[in-house]
Amino acid sequence: MKPVLQLALDFVNLSQALRAAREATQAGEIWLEAGTPLIKSEGVEAVRKLRAEFPSHTIVADMKIMDAGRVEVEIAAKAGANIVAVLGAASDSTIADCIEAGSHYGAQVMVDLAEVGDPVERAQQVERMGAHLVGVHCPIDVQMVGGTPLETLKAVAAAVSIPVAVAGGINSETAPEAIAAGASVVIVGGAINKAPDAKAATATILRAMETGEAAATTLYKRVGVEGLREVFARCATADIATAMHHEGHLLNIMPVQPGLKVVGTAFTVWTYPGDWHRPVTAIDQAAPGDVLVIDVRGEPPAVWGEQATMSCIQRGLAGVVIHGALRDVEEIRRLKFPAFCTSTCPSAGQPKGVGMIGVPLKIGETHIKPGDWIIGDDDGLVVVPQERAVEIANRALSTVEREDREIAEIQKGSTLAEVGELRRWEQQRGQRTPPEATE
Repeated sequence: MKPVLQLALDFVNLSQALRAAREATQAGEIWLEAGTPLIKSEGVEAVRKLRAEFPSHTIVADMKIMDAGRVEVEIAAKAGANIVAVLGAASDSTIADCIEAGSHYGAQVMVDLAEVGDPVERAQQVERMGAHLVGVHCPIDVQMVGGTPLETLKAVAAAVSIPVAVAGGINSETAPEAIAAGASVVIVGGAINKAPDAKAATATILRAMETGEAAATTLYKRVGVEGLREVFARCATADIATAMHHEGHLLNIMPVQPGLKVVGTAFTVWTYPGDWHRPVTAIDQAAPGDVLVIDVRGEPPAVWGEQATMSCIQRGLAGVVIHGALRDVEEIRRLKFPAFCTSTCPSAGQPKGVGMIGVPLKIGETHIKPGDWIIGDDDGLVVVPQERAVEIANRALSTVEREDREIAEIQKGSTLAEVGELRRWEQQRGQRTPPEATE
């Protein structure tokens, strides 16, 4: 079959999904998928609405069926789905029931191979059972730690004769690669859903699929360790904090000069208030691109000033964070070096040499280990654990992309509450009977 683009409408609000679908379908012929979050949020009414508004389009219901296959395929097919997705991890009985039920209602069955032990073997098994398509799927949480579906796609496409769909972070750069690897259906979500202009984003991907030429993009792509500094430099601390479920921030440590951003790995120092010996000697031990993180219990007098700052610049350090005081504010601002502190104080202490370098710190409720990522801007500072840095960077990128779409809708005359349908999503709490007092 000629490769087709499938738009995964992975929204929780049907109104947002329909707006994106209306824009995207203006660019050309595509399949429309009622994504799993949409179906869980809105039920199969989402499929009905898509069928009613797009009567000539192929509608896919990503039900991710794991049990009760006959009933769930029937529900989706009666609502208007042409294709219904079942998980490859489901039992053979469930998949067989899905295929049989689909035959009664004119619906095809796609088997999603996400996280199955041997995707090639499972693809061959379900093909023999009568599945119409198989899907190679790299789940979003796996993408966040650097996962990609393309190698698995090549192996599966070479092993079966039915059409193979692929999903998992596909964008205008990787869509041609997916087709070259054997994909008949290219499933795209965020690269269209999060675009400020879904029509233009869809047109770009369709053109890349048709010509086989990748269209460069800075968005909707994920990075590994080598791309961390660039991504953290692009993302605001607010986006990174959101990606960390609003944890990892350092309270009350703010920039000396607004408008400067710091990004780097932590080189830690612990010392007593006023003892600037360890902070200064740490400058010579840190590597270029490091951020000195100095814990002085948040107390004065100053352990930092103009000459220490000049030394950091000479060594190529990225910035300094002081849970305590610094001085020479005017000179540090003139040097335009990213410096963050709890307070300023004209008095300095003495270099007694008490303290330690390269040790774990705890500032407030946040732990900081040597090598953790430090990102700071006018909102303050966040600490990203080194072992989670790839995941958090990718989740922060996803936050930036989602907000781009929301900002575009607000600029068209909506409000944040309207875009997110916040009144609808107020948490519902049942009445609870207090437990009886015990003697």
